[in-house]
Amino acid sequence: MTDLGAYLGVENSLTGRRWVGPTLEADRAAEAMVRMTGLDRAVCQVLVRRGVPAEHATQFLEPKLRDLLPDPRSLKDMETAAARVLAAVERRQRIAVFADYDVDGGSSAALLITWLRALGREATLYVPDRIDEGYGPNVPAMQALAKAHDLIICVDCGTLSHEPLAAAVGADVVVLDHHLGGETLPPALAVVNPNRQDEDGELGHLCAAGVVFLMLVEAGRQMREAGHRGPDLMALLDLVALATVADVAPLIGVNRALVRQGLTVMARRERPGLVALSDVSRMDMAPTPYALGFLLGPRVNAGGRIGQADLGARLLSTLDPREAQALAEKLDQLNTDRRAIEAAVREAAMAQAEARGLEAPLVWAADEGWHPGVVGIVAARLKEATNRPAVVIGLEGNEGKGSGRSVAGVDLGASVHRVAAEGLLIRGGGHRMAAGLTVARDKLEPAMERLSELLERQGAGAAGPADLVLDGTLMASAAQVPLIEKIEAAGPFGAGAPAPRFALPDMAVTFARQVGDGHLKATFSDSTGKRLDAIAFGAWNGPLGQRLSVQGNGRFHVAGRLEINHWQGRQTVQLRLDDAAPAD
Repeated sequence: MTDLGAYLGVENSLTGRRWVGPTLEADRAAEAMVRMTGLDRAVCQVLVRRGVPAEHATQFLEPKLRDLLPDPRSLKDMETAAARVLAAVERRQRIAVFADYDVDGGSSAALLITWLRALGREATLYVPDRIDEGYGPNVPAMQALAKAHDLIICVDCGTLSHEPLAAAVGADVVVLDHHLGGETLPPALAVVNPNRQDEDGELGHLCAAGVVFLMLVEAGRQMREAGHRGPDLMALLDLVALATVADVAPLIGVNRALVRQGLTVMARRERPGLVALSDVSRMDMAPTPYALGFLLGPRVNAGGRIGQADLGARLLSTLDPREAQALAEKLDQLNTDRRAIEAAVREAAMAQAEARGLEAPLVWAADEGWHPGVVGIVAARLKEATNRPAVVIGLEGNEGKGSGRSVAGVDLGASVHRVAAEGLLIRGGGHRMAAGLTVARDKLEPAMERLSELLERQGAGAAGPADLVLDGTLMASAAQVPLIEKIEAAGPFGAGAPAPRFALPDMAVTFARQVGDGHLKATFSDSTGKRLDAIAFGAWNGPLGQRLSVQGNGRFHVAGRLEINHWQGRQTVQLRLDDAAPAD
C-alpha cells in the first residue's frame, strides 16, 4: 500500500497524534466502488477500509443473520450439549445455571432461563460472589448444586475449572464458554467453546451469549427433527446483542448480524428488564451500540462489581415489570456508587503507574484494599490513556486479585494464561482483550515483569499515542442526516469495527465553552459559513479545550465521528470531536 504521508499534513495534532488517512490504493478502490454501486463516496470509503469488495457492498450494508449464522455443529460437543439440555427438559429434570457475574454471564443465563421457561421448565440461577467466591465454579458451590440438580450448565465460565467440575458428583455438567482453554478439558459431559485448544478459532470472536445462542439453535434443530417446535429464538437476540457489545466482542462476521438484529428486537421494548433499565438510564432514543456499552452494560455489571452478584441476570430474565423496575433502580444506584469507588482507585492507580513509567510494554498498578469490582474498569482507563495493555490489582492479605485490558494486536489472555502455567500466578486466564488473575503478594513484581516481557514480544509498548486513523475528508455542507444514516448502515460499530472518522478541513471556531463535567462544546464553520456543532467529552481541561476555547486563534482541521443528535423530536448532525490541528 502506498503511504501518502500524514493526512492533511498533520504530523502532530493538538493531542499529539499523527493523522493517517486512506492510502492511494484505498482511494482508487473507493472511486471504483462509487462507479459500480452508486453509493456515496463517504460510504464507499468506510466499506473499503473494512475490506469489503465492491461486489459485496450491498450485501454488507444489509447483513442477514440467516446468511451469516454458522452451523452450530461446527463447534465440538455442540450436539451432545443440546441433546443433554433437551433430555433434561423432556425428563423434567432439575436444571441449574451457573453464570459469571458480568453482562455476558448475566445475558447468557437469561437466555437459558427464558428459553427453558418457554418450554415449561424453571432453572435455578447461581452466580458466585466476586469477593467471597471469585470467578467461575468453585468446589463448595458445585457440590451443593450437584446434590440438588441433575444438570448444571456453566455459562461464560468453566473451561479451566477442572477441580470444581469434578466435584459435581451426581450431576452432568455442560460448559458453554468462550474464554481461552487449556491443554486439557475439565471433566464435563460437553465443553462448547470456540476458543478450546482443539478448535480452529473461526468463531473465536463469539462471546458466551453467542455460544449459548448457537446451542439454542442446535436444540431447535433437534426439536424439529423430532417433530416438535421450539421457542422463538429471534426474540432473544436483544440479550445476545447486549452481551456482545458489553463484552467488547469484535463486531465482525455473525456478531455484526447478531447485534444489528438484536438492536431491532430491543427497540420493540418487550423485555421488562431492559425496558426498566433503559428508563432508569434515561435512554430516550432507539438503542445503539453506544447505549449498550455505556448506559445499559455498566448498570447490569454493577451488581456483580459491588453489590449482589445475581442482580443483573435476575433483571434480564424477569417477566414482572414491577420486579424489573425495582431491580433496575437498585442497579442504577449501585452503578452510581461504583463510579465513586472507581474514581478514587483510578486516581491512585494512574499516579502509581506514572511513577513506575508509562513507556513500558505493560502499565500496571496494585495497592491495598482496591475493590476487585472496579479494577477491570480502571485497567481499561489506563489502557486508553497510554495505548498499552494495563493490569490493576487489589491486594488483600497474601494475595492480589486483578484484571487487565489490552490493545489491538496484543493477546493479553494468552500471555496471562502462560504466566499462570509457569507458576508466577495462582490462576489467570481470559481472552485477547481482557483477562483476570490472582497473584501471591510475594510474586507480584516477578509476575508483572514476566507478563510485560511476553507482551513486549507481541509489540506492546512500541507505539506512542495511537495514530488517528481517518476514513476520508468531508465538507461541512455534506454532513447531513441522510448521509450519516447511510454511513451508519455499514455498522454497527464497536470493538473490531471502529466507528468511521472523517476530517473536516479548514474550520473556524465560532463558539466553545465548557458543559457538564469538563466536556467541550463547540461550533465550527467552514469558508462558506456552514456550521457544525461538536462535542468532546472530558476534553475541556485538555489540549483541545485549552486551544479551541481561545477566540480568534486561527483555523483548524477537525476530526471525529459524525452522528445524529436527537433533541426534542429534531434530528441534527453533531461531530463527536476526537482531535484538531492548526490548518495553517
